[in-house]
Amino acid sequence: MTFKKPIQTALVVAVAAALALGAISLTRHLQAANQPVVAEPEQVASPVNQNGVLQYPANAPQLSTLRTETAAALPLPVSEPLNGRLALDENRTARISSPIAGRVLAVRAEVGDRVARDAVLLQADAPELAAADADNQKAVADERRKKLAYDRARTLLSHEVVPQKEVEAAEADYRQAVAESRRSALRMKNLHASGADNGRFNLRSPLAGVVVDRQVTPGMELRPDQAAPLFVVSDPSRLWLLVDVPERSLGRVQPGQKVGIETEAYPGVQFAGTVEKVGFGLDPATRRVQVRCTVDNADGRLRPEMFARVSFLADNNRRAIALPNGGLVTEGIHTYAFVEKAPGAFEKRQVSLALRGRDVSFVESGLSAGEKVVVEGALLLNAEMASHAR
Repeated sequence: MTFKKPIQTALVVAVAAALALGAISLTRHLQAANQPVVAEPEQVASPVNQNGVLQYPANAPQLSTLRTETAAALPLPVSEPLNGRLALDENRTARISSPIAGRVLAVRAEVGDRVARDAVLLQADAPELAAADADNQKAVADERRKKLAYDRARTLLSHEVVPQKEVEAAEADYRQAVAESRRSALRMKNLHASGADNGRFNLRSPLAGVVVDRQVTPGMELRPDQAAPLFVVSDPSRLWLLVDVPERSLGRVQPGQKVGIETEAYPGVQFAGTVEKVGFGLDPATRRVQVRCTVDNADGRLRPEMFARVSFLADNNRRAIALPNGGLVTEGIHTYAFVEKAPGAFEKRQVSLALRGRDVSFVESGLSAGEKVVVEGALLLNAEMASHAR
């Protein structure tokens, strides 16, 4: 009996120790299960610098941050691009109103329709036209009657039947009839009323082109003093380009100079234009002068009121490589670009700039058209090149 109590105590201690060890093991297991798995850091492939050419392995992750473009030689502008606006050529645009009062019977042209010269735009009932037509016919008949009277008087004078003064009076009457007939004919011409029928007035287009605007509906009353034109017809084969040029750039712009035009509607496409007129006075608020250019639009792709980026080109037809500023690296007084010699191989090359713009610069020497040039990630390549140099 004396040994049972120590044995029981030892068993209790052993069991407690085992339970404690089990609890500690379970706790550690749960803690390990709840901890996130830490991935091994990705090994960045190191490029190799061989004779000034930075060579990356084919699977190098740095290549995904680089973007290259094929260098293209473009006409060299004399300044950075400016904002412009396309507009109708007012020398090829007609704003047509009714020269006579009346009421619209039918509209024959819609916006966007192509119309020929003298095409009927609308038909109207115009009582005033009927009166003008009657006056013209009366004047023509009176001229014919007085012409016969004048001829008869001259015949009688040759036979000494009538005195000279009667011939002179007949001649005066005939000349007045001729003047009246001419006046009524000009009135009909001013009304564009050739071929009028019972006061039906046909409003015609004075030129061939496209109907740009229409401000008339059937049944509408017409008046010669209406503020807005009924139709606007324009020839869209040539447009105006209006550019507000800063005072500092005015000396590099002159009539006859070529311009390059880019629009948001056709990215990457450059249209050609020519400076036609340079304004005389500057706007006192903006210190800019308006320059008007003409743009050939035979294919009809450009539309009035489009915004455009305009580059005034050099007169000597100089060409340079257009390169985004993200592809240039400046070190001291020198500028560099990176050329892709082969897949994953990049050469650092010094270039000479002819013009540095806000977004795009023009490289005059150091690059050739057709080479692949880095346009994004040049700073990364330059840092890699500098680390290898050390």
